Amino acid sequence: MNLETDDNTFIWQTEQFADIRILRYKIEGFDKLSLQQKSFAYYLYKAALAGRDIIYDQNYRFNLIVRHCCEAIIRHYQGDRLSADWEQFMLYTKKIWFSNGIHHHYSMEKMMPAFSPEYFGKLIENVPQHYLPLVFGENLEGFKEKITRVIFDPTVAPKRVNQDDGTDLVTTSACNFYEGITQAEAEAFYQSVSNPADPEPVSIGLNSILIKADGRIYERVYHSDGLYGKAIRKIIMWLEKAKRFAETELQRNTIEKLVVFYETGNLKTFDEYSILWVKDTDPGVDFVNGFIEVYGDPLGYHGAWQSMVSIRDEDATRKFKLISELAPWFEKNSPIDEQFKRQETEGVTYKVIQVLVESGDNSPSSAIGVNLPNADWIRSTYGSKSVSLGNIEDAYENASKSSGTIEEFYLPEQQQRIREYGAIASKVHTGLHEVIGHGSGMILPGVGTPKETLKSYSNTIEEARADLVALYYIVDPVLIEKKLLDSPEAGKAEYDSFMLNGLMRQLVRLEPGQQLEESHMRNRQLIACWAFEKGRSENVVEQIVAAGKTYFKVNDYGKLRQIFGRLLAEVQRIKSTGDYEAARSLVENYGVKVDQLLHAEVLERWKKLGIAPFAGFINPVLVADMLEQTIQDVRIIYPDDFSAQMMDYASNYSNLPVVND
Repeated sequence: MNLETDDNTFIWQTEQFADIRILRYKIEGFDKLSLQQKSFAYYLYKAALAGRDIIYDQNYRFNLIVRHCCEAIIRHYQGDRLSADWEQFMLYTKKIWFSNGIHHHYSMEKMMPAFSPEYFGKLIENVPQHYLPLVFGENLEGFKEKITRVIFDPTVAPKRVNQDDGTDLVTTSACNFYEGITQAEAEAFYQSVSNPADPEPVSIGLNSILIKADGRIYERVYHSDGLYGKAIRKIIMWLEKAKRFAETELQRNTIEKLVVFYETGNLKTFDEYSILWVKDTDPGVDFVNGFIEVYGDPLGYHGAWQSMVSIRDEDATRKFKLISELAPWFEKNSPIDEQFKRQETEGVTYKVIQVLVESGDNSPSSAIGVNLPNADWIRSTYGSKSVSLGNIEDAYENASKSSGTIEEFYLPEQQQRIREYGAIASKVHTGLHEVIGHGSGMILPGVGTPKETLKSYSNTIEEARADLVALYYIVDPVLIEKKLLDSPEAGKAEYDSFMLNGLMRQLVRLEPGQQLEESHMRNRQLIACWAFEKGRSENVVEQIVAAGKTYFKVNDYGKLRQIFGRLLAEVQRIKSTGDYEAARSLVENYGVKVDQLLHAEVLERWKKLGIAPFAGFINPVLVADMLEQTIQDVRIIYPDDFSAQMMDYASNYSNLPVVND
């Protein structure tokens, strides 16, 4: 269904279930593209969806079996679809779709169904066997027994990514990046194949599974004739079609290099592709496609597959590109030690984009900003691309209007400031975080990559560094002088929001009794708790209890900025020198433990608002009008049914067998 697209009639939220809201986002400016650009975008869109199965298998080796089984039931079950049990089955399936597997996308814990194993068995029995992925056993009973254990036994794969200090992070994590191997063996293997003295180190492990079999440890690499080959060949097919419509020769060469990487799995080739991609800044249509972020690996080596296709938001980019132009000034005036500053900040680009489609690791749940590539030496030598996902941010904002969260969690004197300046402050924070934060600083020669030195803490430390850069500069007068912000109140609004979120509001995403596992959440609490503690003697940030409710009030914004600067200097030192023990101490002491009484209060206050704490998206659909296999035009349709889109993807983009032998 193509609902109205006017701001006043566009439906931003379509449904809410469990702890999830399903949203939609609009695409502005697509109709202004040339036919060549639309065609290019269309084939990249197809390449993005072609790889979506990969993330399911990466998240857990049996996810595809479970998903295919549930989809077969939805498509072919002939029984009662009005019962409470059926509603619970559909709820469980939607949660699988949203999380790309049977583990919660944020907490990483296994999601347990609210229907019984017996009911699930009856659903399976009422589906013709040839529609079921009967790979667990030679007959239906064997299949039922094993898939039931995978889904219902809480001791089987209880957590996708475990970050608990003092445990074997590999053997206790269900993610499908290691097989038959321990954390110590994995770390020893990667240490043996790394060279800290290499000025251009490849991202070892990025596109592979590490396996121990018959006493031998080796990598099984993702490429067109290797692991995930069937899906990768589909991606290549669509990339080849897209290449014909590339806007520039550099863009065409970039795609060709990506295809070679997918064909060979060679990580040097991936670096060559990344360098070309960073340089390719002129075209209006851009994309990400590959094994990128390493948050899904407890050791931070293996990249999760993702894709995003976008067009540049010309008006917003013109307004905010000043952030990248000021990169040398920001680096020069940073409070970090001089020896850790980048000498050259050329190549740092920033733009605001309109997302056309997201797939894999960044869908349905989406970030609002991206900075790539992740290789520090490429960032230092060639720069990076930073983007704010403008229409995603707008969708979050529009869907959250009048939610009551401002009144519930902010003090009266903070509320008007948040309403007036919160949105623009958040956008500028995102830009500073992605462009300056991730693009600044340097690692000392010979130290090695952060994943080698800081290990499981590298992601949290990097996100903390980027957020601290943003926080340090969000109140700087230069932002007002350059008209990025029009009032000092905007920076104050961001300080109010960040401290509140880091100290309490983000806890709505946890279940009672849980500790913080996710790197971004750890980073935010680490910063807020450290700043709160270091400013306690001067009452820089005050905890207030009024009418039985807890609030946080910043009493001295200037001193809070100084505290953020001190922590930024320390976090940059940790990354630049590879100080593992300091990273461990900082994260474990400030970023992990949860105040359970405050958590219980937050959950109770949030519950009264009736808002799910997580949100994700239905993708728009790009439809090509064809004449004799030639695109005449490309149209956008905005679906409104999450389940229908997932079942459409199941029919048209299931490109992997349920077990990858």
